[in-house]
Amino acid sequence: MQTLHPYWRYQYITAPKAPGGDNPFEEIPKNPDEKSIHLLYRGRTGYLVLNHYPYNGGHILALPYRPVPALADLSEQERAELMELIVLAQSALTAGMRPDGFNVGFNFGKAAGAGIPKHLHAHIVPRWDGDHNFMPVIAETRTLMQSLDATWDRLKQFLPAHHPDAPRAG
Repeated sequence: MQTLHPYWRYQYITAPKAPGGDNPFEEIPKNPDEKSIHLLYRGRTGYLVLNHYPYNGGHILALPYRPVPALADLSEQERAELMELIVLAQSALTAGMRPDGFNVGFNFGKAAGAGIPKHLHAHIVPRWDGDHNFMPVIAETRTLMQSLDATWDRLKQFLPAHHPDAPRAG
């Protein structure tokens, strides 16, 4: 049996949890150190961030700043920008990682797999022909081709500057 050593995960697992840490999605945009939290882009009503528990390398989340559980709870402007954030994430992933396809979706409610059901978010997951999707099923293991920091560095160069009306950290 081979042993996989994702040493970079230890830092994430042992990091102190944010105060009131029941919704980290509210805390992420407040942090001015965007690389440490892997925030990729700030829009007017939402943002893009790398998933800290990725299904695949390059797994991005698109979400509104405002915590709401359902699409119907978003304003028209938030819904429109959320779709634009998904398109922006796919464009950056296409330029930076050249996937063969994507899985894009939402999990609404705990029964559907939402880890933080009170704050909706879209998953944008790049996929490659012949990728390793059997590993989680057979070995209960995920393999990633690079660290979150390296992925952030790679994708950040393919994204525009933050929206001029985006809320700032701090």
